[in-house]
Amino acid sequence: MPTEAEQPLKDGDLLAAVDLGSNSFHMVVARYVLGQLRIVDRIKETVRLAEGLDGEGGLNPDVMPRALDCLARFGQRLDTIPAHRVRAIATNTVRALRNPQSFLMPAETALGHGIEIVAGREEARLIYLGVAHGSPPAEGKRRLVMDIGGGSTEFIIGQGFEAVERESLQMGCIATTRRFFGDGKLSRKRWKEGRTEITAEFQQFATAYRRRGWHDAMGSSGTIKAICDISIALKITKASITAQSIDAIREKLLDFDKLEDIRLPGLSAERRPIIAGGLLVLDAAFSELGIERMYVSDHAMREGVLYDLVGRASDTDPREASIVALCNRYGVDAAQSARVEATALRLFDQAEAAWGLDGDNRRLLSWAARIHELGLAIAHSQYHQHGAYVVEHSDIAGFSRTEQQILAALVRNQRRGVHLGSIEKLPDRLIPNTLRCALLLRLAVLLHRSHERDPLPLADAIADGDSLTLKLSKRWLESHPLTRLDLDTERDHLQEVGRKLLIKTA
Repeated sequence: MPTEAEQPLKDGDLLAAVDLGSNSFHMVVARYVLGQLRIVDRIKETVRLAEGLDGEGGLNPDVMPRALDCLARFGQRLDTIPAHRVRAIATNTVRALRNPQSFLMPAETALGHGIEIVAGREEARLIYLGVAHGSPPAEGKRRLVMDIGGGSTEFIIGQGFEAVERESLQMGCIATTRRFFGDGKLSRKRWKEGRTEITAEFQQFATAYRRRGWHDAMGSSGTIKAICDISIALKITKASITAQSIDAIREKLLDFDKLEDIRLPGLSAERRPIIAGGLLVLDAAFSELGIERMYVSDHAMREGVLYDLVGRASDTDPREASIVALCNRYGVDAAQSARVEATALRLFDQAEAAWGLDGDNRRLLSWAARIHELGLAIAHSQYHQHGAYVVEHSDIAGFSRTEQQILAALVRNQRRGVHLGSIEKLPDRLIPNTLRCALLLRLAVLLHRSHERDPLPLADAIADGDSLTLKLSKRWLESHPLTRLDLDTERDHLQEVGRKLLIKTA
């Protein structure tokens, strides 16, 4: 029977997305009605998390109280929504922390939900998904989407609801303001130097983007909305940003000597301290990418997370397609993977209740089983380590960085000694079940080491605390001396990490 988390969405179900941005924290709640999402609540608070970065991966403790207070308020609103219908995402500032758990542990406690870190390109995919659903693109036409956050800026070219090009650069409105106008002073010389440096960073992808081309351009996020508001207030445009309006706004902004003196029509006091960095990024982007006009979307990553939740609850989970792509790219032996997956999931289903495993654990175990031999494309020696490295450090659409670390830990621990270090760098709440799933994958891989095509006699598992009892056919085990030896060795490996494996024959 499907677990609660695996139940399909029903009319009336509530979903929620939380976006821990570098400038603002957002929460959006939607109701699923007739296959569509209807927004029922939004909360936005300016937290300026990126202001707390010290340049060495540390976070100024002064920003923690306002972040935790905001998340506690979000948590109250989320209290009546099932946990599996809530997804909280942390972006660039948390990615930049030397020890993300020092922030995530109190943040998850305040919110009452787990928080996942996403890589820049996955953030870009979610942004595009949100914008595309908010303003569906013309059929068969490509679209450029740009999002200037507090710590990073994402550039995406997409077609339909699929992102085909994704880039993320470390140049958000807060980061860029601090980088070029850190002392609060403005000048044309600084602007020119800043634009030259930013333009140089665009060159790593700008040529490929211009070559692919797009039909229209859309911007999301508070910075681009604010620049559009200024353009409208100055009566330069009616509902968009143009190269001419950016030139005019830049000239007016550079009439001021200090950030605190900036007064522009349509610009809020909240946005004033960071508008210079945001406009600088947009100015360089229009010039380097040849953008003539950009429209503004009301949707952004948080809406993309909601639609991604809908996909995960249906047959359109993007993670499934990404696993298939990985298997194809690295020439994984599909028949062997299927055998290992079937045995791993059989063991999982028998241990699930006793070990408190859930649907997310089952999906990740299934995917890890399918790609467990991925590292063989690099070398047979230490292939489990090669595979783990590829999984952890690749851009895999649909997966958060946290999910990739879990997959990598499972692949890393499929054989040889148990490598606790790969598991212990996960959030504390995820460590116990990840280790349990690793033990199940290890057994499945061990039982299918010979790559035999003949079906494996049914293996039964009984989980009890830190021990696992495996029941096997006596006749089969006696005819497989290598497996007998491997099981003896496995007992020793598990004993080293405080786990017990018992073998019973029938």
